[in-house]
Amino acid sequence: MFEVGERHQGWSRVRIGAPMRTVVAGCLALLFSSITSDDAKADLRLCNKTDSQVGVAIGYKDKADWVTEGWWNLASNSCETLVPGALVSRYYYIYAVDYDQFGEWGGRAFMCTREKEFTIRGIEDCVARGFERTGFFEIDTGEQSSWTVQLTEPVQQGTGGR
Repeated sequence: MFEVGERHQGWSRVRIGAPMRTVVAGCLALLFSSITSDDAKADLRLCNKTDSQVGVAIGYKDKADWVTEGWWNLASNSCETLVPGALVSRYYYIYAVDYDQFGEWGGRAFMCTREKEFTIRGIEDCVARGFERTGFFEIDTGEQSSWTVQLTEPVQQGTGGR
């Protein structure tokens, strides 16, 4: 398999036969792809940095229409990928519910949701179509190909922001 070559400046040079070169090249390619795929991952992720379980819905504009999807259920102090791959939209919209403390994270961008798992196309006439009209908050990802949103506990009054 290996043939030991001549000594050169303190290290030995080894000639590798063709079958072994193929194995080594394959192993290096696999190692490189696993390293780069983790480092170059582009996703929209949401991290629940609270002590509660939360439910998350997302809204975005695809090529044809507005779409809302839900629910991702995140345990406390966990993260989830909401949109895998490079971000194709600049703006995404999030609505989240705190299942344990009965709070919510919302905003003024109204979109359609429902209590059960859903994918809904369009944001008009939510109630007339049998859905709920829910206020989402906007995420401006700029020109980024990946983004992470972190849900945190609200600041308690009188704690000085702690």
